[in-house]
Amino acid sequence: MKFEIDQDFVSDIKRFVTETLPLSRLTDDELEEKVEEIVGQRMAGQYCPIEKRLAIVQQIFSSIRGFGLLDSIISDDTITEVMINGPDNIFVEKFGRLTRLPEKFESQKRLEDVIQRIVALAGREVNQSNPICDTRLPDGSRVSVVLPPIALCGPTLTIRKFSKTPMTIERLVKYGSLTQEIADKLELLVKAKYNIFISGGTGSGKTTFLNALSNYIPKDERVITIEDSAELQIVGVDNLVSLETRNANVTGAGQITIRDLIKSSLRMRPERIVVGEVRGGEALDMLQAMNTGHDGSLSTGHANSTEDMLSRLETMVLQGSAGLPLEAIRQQIASALDIIIHLSRLRDKSRRTMEITEVVGYENGKIILNPLYTFVEDEDTSLAKVSGSLTRTNNKMIKIFKLQLAGVKTEI
Repeated sequence: MKFEIDQDFVSDIKRFVTETLPLSRLTDDELEEKVEEIVGQRMAGQYCPIEKRLAIVQQIFSSIRGFGLLDSIISDDTITEVMINGPDNIFVEKFGRLTRLPEKFESQKRLEDVIQRIVALAGREVNQSNPICDTRLPDGSRVSVVLPPIALCGPTLTIRKFSKTPMTIERLVKYGSLTQEIADKLELLVKAKYNIFISGGTGSGKTTFLNALSNYIPKDERVITIEDSAELQIVGVDNLVSLETRNANVTGAGQITIRDLIKSSLRMRPERIVVGEVRGGEALDMLQAMNTGHDGSLSTGHANSTEDMLSRLETMVLQGSAGLPLEAIRQQIASALDIIIHLSRLRDKSRRTMEITEVVGYENGKIILNPLYTFVEDEDTSLAKVSGSLTRTNNKMIKIFKLQLAGVKTEI
């Protein structure tokens, strides 16, 4: 059966099922059994591999009770990102490379129904008056929705899939993003409550790295995570509070921002605050929290280099408090941040840790940086394949006070 015939066949059976079966009275298992029975009857006398038949049954069932075509795409563990630009254009990322799928949604209406179902699961809403929404799937996958008339190509859905197995530093070492020696040093920094900021471009692995680092947080501490849409996978910490923002409703009321959540978290006796990503005025609140005794905080932000991240933080703080002088902002950043880890997605699509830098302080109008590790390409590198490793610089670590307080005598 060719794809076009499959789609007509699927649509025909779906129509028959929705018109003849009492869907509201059937459980999921009963409905799936009925669909399987009907597909078997319709295909009697035709040869069809069992895998193909099961896929057709699943697609019909999903189109009634699940996310339709999207279910089969999401269930493919090799796919890390899904990009849907209207009902006819579906792209996926596999092994770091984008490919276009031949499948299409039955109609724009069907795609909109799937989007509404996804958004409703997290208690959010998206419509013409509120056409942009960030949410998540039940498994934690990050979802971004933009509807017409904002999206000219039709309803746009982007899904960053959630890994079933939490990322660990051991796996980052295995993938070549870090060495075991550097991982051991990072563990000491996390346990000694250094404020660590992870920067990088889109898709460079910031949240993945943050997840891995968070596993070094001592299990007896009280940790509060703050995110736009919850996707951090912190395991083993019993005293964990996960907070998530909320969009305004149709009347424009009820919005809860990251700024609101950071302010609330300070009254919840946190030992560590983990902000999934800062992109606006909340940067000021985060820096103030780091400067008022909440050491060991972790966060991420978009930037092309460590220096760019500092400039972006300045801009973000100004968004939250335009009257602050630049000198005061820089002093705040220099005293709040201890370590910046910069990640990048290289030309061969690999994700690498490019730099681990110490923020030393503020002097003569500038924030002073002290690079500890930098990524250096070796002789095996080429245009098609990047080969290299994080290399220790000759710079000694200067801010060792927290290590001393933690009783650590190892040099970083």
